[in-house]
Amino acid sequence: MLKKIALAAVLAVGSTAAFADRDAGCGIGSQVWAGQSGKLPKLLAATTNGIFFNQLFGITFGTIGCNGSGTVTAQAVTFTNENSEALARDMAVGQGESLNVLAELLHIKAEDKARFFAVSKANFAEIYASENSNSLQVLSSLQSVMAKDEVLKAYV
Repeated sequence: MLKKIALAAVLAVGSTAAFADRDAGCGIGSQVWAGQSGKLPKLLAATTNGIFFNQLFGITFGTIGCNGSGTVTAQAVTFTNENSEALARDMAVGQGESLNVLAELLHIKAEDKARFFAVSKANFAEIYASENSNSLQVLSSLQSVMAKDEVLKAYV
């Protein structure tokens, strides 16, 4: 029974790591399986990342491929996941600390933050649609909304 629980935990961590970036996230697994395509290398990379729990270190220190160079970084996914209620509340009103932190993680310039806040508020129902049940889906919807905006599309 304990082995089943451990396997489920590894798979759960590995599956969330698989979506940290557009590929298999960042971490040792991503470094080991880098340059290979297909589902199997991605699954192996995500599982390796999950087994070694190295993404927190990588994200914190910008190492092992976790340098935050993508638009939706591992930090943005983690932040959205851990602050989902506060972020939803801030987006609904178009201002707040959580929304400001997300703007920073998405590398929104200071001069474009007001627009980011307004667009997030205006499109709140689309961003937090009922089918968007996890952080990755919320961020994907946010990017879709941003892609339609003349100023914010530069950040997608």
